[in-house]
Amino acid sequence: MDKKNHIAENHDQYTVFSLWDTYRGLHPLMTIIDTKRTRDFIQTFLSHYEKGGLLPVWELAGNETYCMIAYHSVSVIYDAWKKGIRGFDANKALTAMVNSARKNHFGLEFYKNLGVIPGDMEHESVSKTLEYAYDDWCIAMMAKDLGNESIYTEFIQRAQYYKNIFDPKTGFMRPRVNGGWKTPFDPTEVDFHFTEANSWQYSFYVPHDVEGLAKLHKGEENLIKKIDELFQTQQGLSGREQVDITGLIGQYAHGNEPSHHMAYLYNYLGQPWKTQQRVRQIMDEQYSDKPDGLSGNEDCGQMSAWYVLSALGFYPVCPGSTQYSIGTPLFPKANIHLENGNTFTIEAHGVNASSPYVQSMTLNGTAYSKSYLEHSDITQGGVLKLVMSSQANLQSGIAKNERPASSISAKSITILPYLEPSERVFKDQMEISIQKLQTGTEILYRLTAPGKKSGKWKTYTGPIKIKKSSDIQVKCLSKDGNMSQIVEGSYHKFSSEYSIEVLSKPHPQYTGGGFEGLIDGINGTENWRLGGWQGYWGQDFEAIIDLGKVKKIKEVSAGFAQDLRSWIVMPSEVEYFISNDGFHFSSIGKVSHQVKADDYDLQKVELNLRSKAKGRFLKIKAKNYGKLPEWHLGAGGDAYIFVDEINVR
Repeated sequence: MDKKNHIAENHDQYTVFSLWDTYRGLHPLMTIIDTKRTRDFIQTFLSHYEKGGLLPVWELAGNETYCMIAYHSVSVIYDAWKKGIRGFDANKALTAMVNSARKNHFGLEFYKNLGVIPGDMEHESVSKTLEYAYDDWCIAMMAKDLGNESIYTEFIQRAQYYKNIFDPKTGFMRPRVNGGWKTPFDPTEVDFHFTEANSWQYSFYVPHDVEGLAKLHKGEENLIKKIDELFQTQQGLSGREQVDITGLIGQYAHGNEPSHHMAYLYNYLGQPWKTQQRVRQIMDEQYSDKPDGLSGNEDCGQMSAWYVLSALGFYPVCPGSTQYSIGTPLFPKANIHLENGNTFTIEAHGVNASSPYVQSMTLNGTAYSKSYLEHSDITQGGVLKLVMSSQANLQSGIAKNERPASSISAKSITILPYLEPSERVFKDQMEISIQKLQTGTEILYRLTAPGKKSGKWKTYTGPIKIKKSSDIQVKCLSKDGNMSQIVEGSYHKFSSEYSIEVLSKPHPQYTGGGFEGLIDGINGTENWRLGGWQGYWGQDFEAIIDLGKVKKIKEVSAGFAQDLRSWIVMPSEVEYFISNDGFHFSSIGKVSHQVKADDYDLQKVELNLRSKAKGRFLKIKAKNYGKLPEWHLGAGGDAYIFVDEINVR
């Protein structure tokens, strides 16, 4: 990581850590079948921390790619530690884990300070919030094991931040925008609020607190119904194309990792027969020995690891827990030969495709009714015998003490309130209401001029009307005195007498809040994924602004973006026109720019034209770059124009 040569001491150095994928199944499998390499993996992680200042995120050949989200090295470390794998400095590991979690990149600054990542401040906000929360649980539990109470307290609270993006009205994890919820919202939509997924494929990602997730759904039965709907819905995907979302059963997507634990969640909710049926269905439908035998990218072993574990009959829903959720074995008999000399055997009598249900079990000759195994059950060696059937056993695995456990019982947080509406722009006046997600809490707010962050907090009693641009800050106070973080909203009064007609058709994923968003006085940020920009694919951009009456034009400008990696290229030229009647236009000038078409740096450029022209109607025409050249990864494809904020002075 420091670009120097080193010799690994007391371990073998490894590379290619696709951790966003492999922490889920591959690394937990290695804690069973290859503890030596697991120890070396962790030593490798710590060497990267020592030489580069950060645990690996997605490491390739000694380089950090940052190509996926979160800091799942911490999951691999804590899962190994919890399962008794030693041979590394645990306190150094905890220091490295905390270091990863306290950075101010990839939305962490918002997550730490706001208790959530707002979707208008960081892309992939929902996925990042959820995955950070799980990783923080791993850090908290490692700290607890090592007796560090202050780190435990900090991170067990952060591990509950998933609660701040759960919308009880829809039952989904939903992006937060401008202090409220993203509206309109469609859980099937694949967009930049999620990582290679949609809300269906992330709304069940709370592996460390399934009990807490059930409480958010107002009970286990409601969560069960929601998971049933996940597998049964006839709704298809919508939104942007995402080639990784494959292997669909309803909205469950086995071809990509965020779905991999979902079929096993029924065990936590007292309906293990549903886990058994779905796991067998996934093994039969999503895997084969043909050239297309994987339903998605192998992702450095995760797709195969899911199959190996599930074929054995169990899966680690929550790495860092010593419990494995029992599914349905694929083979009549399987032996796991352990490094300690023991052998763990799984025998499934009567197993076949039409008999996915576990009718009864014994563990080492004793009747066994739990829907999970402990890691120690495996490492001590022994025999798990299952009798398979075409009929579900509706009695076993129902009681709480027969289910795997996943809960956070200590140091509960106060859940954030939210604002309605989330729309930022209004014309005459706006009525703002504040809603809370947690009963028994009091809402406090303060209303300020834009950019101000001070003033007296007031108790919220009802909707607030504003007639000028304003900022609002809100928070919740629980009965026991715990305060939530602050939620912020910003409302901008749009009083322009201008109107706009856009003659081009924006891409449906990049509408920038509607055509008036081009003249509302709010500039798109450098991160175009946050939704402030309008994108036009394979076409020129053309729009006409009606100034209301004939005026002298002193200056006109428009903002454009370039991000070659996403096929967004600056227009080859921009020309402005003037007219008195809206039909007959004459050019008042062209504007050029210095951004090279092969410049991969993210660009945000405002193209200005000074003028002395008069007229009522102003036209802007930006010429699309055209087909992407041979040297580009998308050679031959159409380029985008991204535009936001046209200013007329």
